[in-house]
Amino acid sequence: MARARSDRADPLAVYRGKRRFDRTPEPQGNRGFGGGNLYTIQKHAARRLHYDLRLELDGMLLSWAVTKGPSVDPSEKRLAVRTEDHPVDYATFEGRIPEGNYGAGTVLLWDRGTWQPLDDPHDGLEAGKLVFELNGDRLRGRWALVRFRGKEKAKRENWLLIKERDEKVDRARDITERYDTSVASGRTMDEVAAALEAVWRSDDASGPGKAKATAVSSPEAKGRRDRALPEFVKPALATLVDDVPKGDGWLFEVKFDGYRAVASVSGGEARIHTRSGLDWTRRYPAIAQALRRLDLDGAVLDGEIVAIDQEGRSDFSTLHRVLEGGGASGLSYFVFDLLAEGGRSLTGKPLRQRKARLQKLLGVAGRKGPVFFTDHVEGDGAGMLATLCRSGYEGVIAKRADAPYRSGRGRSWLKVKCGRDQEFVIVGWSPSNAGRPFASLLLATGDDDGLRYAGRVGSGFSERDLAAIAGRLRKLDRKTPSVAGGVPPAVRREAQWVKPELVAQIAFAEFTSDGLVRQGRFLGLRDDKPARSVRRERATPVKEAATMPKRKTDSRDEAVIGGVRLTHPDRVLYPQQGVTKQELAAYLQRVSGRMLLHLSGRLLSLVRCPQGRARSCFFQRHGGSGLPDVFKRLPVRQKDGGEEHYLYIDEAEGLLNAAQIGVLELHLWGSRVDDIERPDRLVFDLDPDPTVGFDDVKRAATHLRDALDALGLQSFPLLTGGKGIHVVAPMVRRHEWPVVKAFAKALAERFAQDDPARYVATMSKAKRKGRLFIDYFRNDRGSTAIAPYSPRAREGAAVAWPVAWKQLDKIRSADAFRLRDVSASGPDPWPGYGELRQSLKAASLRALGVSTD
Repeated sequence: MARARSDRADPLAVYRGKRRFDRTPEPQGNRGFGGGNLYTIQKHAARRLHYDLRLELDGMLLSWAVTKGPSVDPSEKRLAVRTEDHPVDYATFEGRIPEGNYGAGTVLLWDRGTWQPLDDPHDGLEAGKLVFELNGDRLRGRWALVRFRGKEKAKRENWLLIKERDEKVDRARDITERYDTSVASGRTMDEVAAALEAVWRSDDASGPGKAKATAVSSPEAKGRRDRALPEFVKPALATLVDDVPKGDGWLFEVKFDGYRAVASVSGGEARIHTRSGLDWTRRYPAIAQALRRLDLDGAVLDGEIVAIDQEGRSDFSTLHRVLEGGGASGLSYFVFDLLAEGGRSLTGKPLRQRKARLQKLLGVAGRKGPVFFTDHVEGDGAGMLATLCRSGYEGVIAKRADAPYRSGRGRSWLKVKCGRDQEFVIVGWSPSNAGRPFASLLLATGDDDGLRYAGRVGSGFSERDLAAIAGRLRKLDRKTPSVAGGVPPAVRREAQWVKPELVAQIAFAEFTSDGLVRQGRFLGLRDDKPARSVRRERATPVKEAATMPKRKTDSRDEAVIGGVRLTHPDRVLYPQQGVTKQELAAYLQRVSGRMLLHLSGRLLSLVRCPQGRARSCFFQRHGGSGLPDVFKRLPVRQKDGGEEHYLYIDEAEGLLNAAQIGVLELHLWGSRVDDIERPDRLVFDLDPDPTVGFDDVKRAATHLRDALDALGLQSFPLLTGGKGIHVVAPMVRRHEWPVVKAFAKALAERFAQDDPARYVATMSKAKRKGRLFIDYFRNDRGSTAIAPYSPRAREGAAVAWPVAWKQLDKIRSADAFRLRDVSASGPDPWPGYGELRQSLKAASLRALGVSTD
């Protein structure tokens, strides 16, 4: 399904052209990345009632309007009119399109799931016959879409939707009569219309022909919040121990067997992330819908999404089958922690307080589900564990009642299991002699030296599991094993090796003396966990875990890096990535040698975010009380004749102290403190409009490089960590600020004059639409530019990173380098930068009409 045949510049242009998104709640959407296989049917009461069939292909939803809806009787062929492609976001849309808009009427999500073409779908669309299998909550089995043969220039592309003959055929029932409610919310068409209807009025508008929306009062719409959706918080993880901790101060909860989920909710918006930060909202549509209906205000919830088996227990195998089957109804979200409310973090509060607020927040809904409040017991954790183990449960989680919430693995949460199961990396498979796709999977776990072979598992697979896993394994073939020894010769002789990318949850009796699983049973794949994170779980003695000193990255109040004391080193500064103050300091220590070549002895402006980038940040350029002494001050004359003290640093200790006070960005002057009136650095900031792609930014950077070369200046590219590129040219200190700024302005304006469709040299947002702004204003006294190697206070924890011109073509974005992933140990990307002796030549100034008088 990866091959695309759309040659249109914007395949969603027809969809957008038919809609006015200031007057309809439908998603504007963008083309997706491709590779998905969503399926949905939306019941649509427009001028005529019909059912919209949508199949995801190449990042869009192929769409057909089925006049009478689908039939599970092969003799009932239903007319299906091909309509415009829709954005993937439309797959979850349910609501009312107001009168006067294209497709006005109520839309109900009637079915959803996944689809699988049985032949190449592009060939099928071209030939006029698309055969596929549906795995929906209501429709399953094989289906076909067959195009009518007619005139080539017909206004409508008519197809027939036909049920193929298989075990899902049912000639006795009309499936559209049997199911008349939403598969997401359980509501009827009338209830959807009543709850989500919007009235669009033209009176009291802001001008002729303009309108505004007024939401109709309804129980669900009442009290909706407008606060922005909170960012992802990296979850806390429990340490495995060999017994239940004793003593006061512990709360005990049931250990669930499902997928960890951190949900951000605010009013009508909800986003569900895995423990590693992947957005899985679309995989749990019913849970997302339930969260939206709670009408929470800027909340972040931590819990586990599970499937409950017939005995009332959470069961990972059941959960895996539900999700693999394309359905997600019947799942439950057990919430056990509240990390934010009203847009404010609660992670510093004791657990007991957080849980009390959580129980009050969820109220009655927390007892009815599918979003449940997870209760706990205090005392007698051993008795609780024994009862749960006898009843076949997973185990217990012990949590310190007075502890704050700390992302990552720590000792304030301990887990005790009834049995043994954990994640393993799949590194290969053994062929089957019984006609199965494979006989067993070859497993491994990771350690500091790489992957270690951990045995085989050959039981627990359903027919669906075997087919699905085999299909994924075929795409990961490799010739050599990725494990470092330990594979028995008999296994190695037949082994088919794969790239170590898939993770499986395996239940087993024990590890043998040589570290292999015994009596393993496959429970399901873990798409929420990266293979690199898989380690063999070893239970820590509970006495040691409950009393041992906390690690540097756990709950310590202090740490020391490079001789600099950090308070609250585990404070999370980048919530989505979980990057802490200690990690920021470690990064600055790694790059300090190269960073100081550009930063040392220059006046600075700092972006400080003491509580992290998601909280209040502020700009600081002047000295003040409370700053460490390593920040030096320089009195600088102001335009009004007054004087202000500006900041600068000269050593690595200053960078580490910057981390201590929460500095997430360092911006530097173009001159040095020993002669602030004569800059030694020229910088052009290529700032693209959002509609301009990064390839265009790279082309502009090389064009600017060539122009500077012609004017006698060698330049270097800097990825800003945001959207653009800085082109930087070092200079000897010959001219003062007015001449340097005039040169930069003249060159930028020359670009804008020569190619006005592509470039603009003015700050006006209106004039920059669709074009690239060549920002020369940074070449002025008092102006600053982001320092090479500086972190950015942006989502993603990107850094401003110098690159060589020959590297630039291979780089895909200006924020390609991330704080956790880089060091400055390789070759200098700007060799010779500090030794260049070049200046603005008189001939170059004359060529651009710049006067030095």
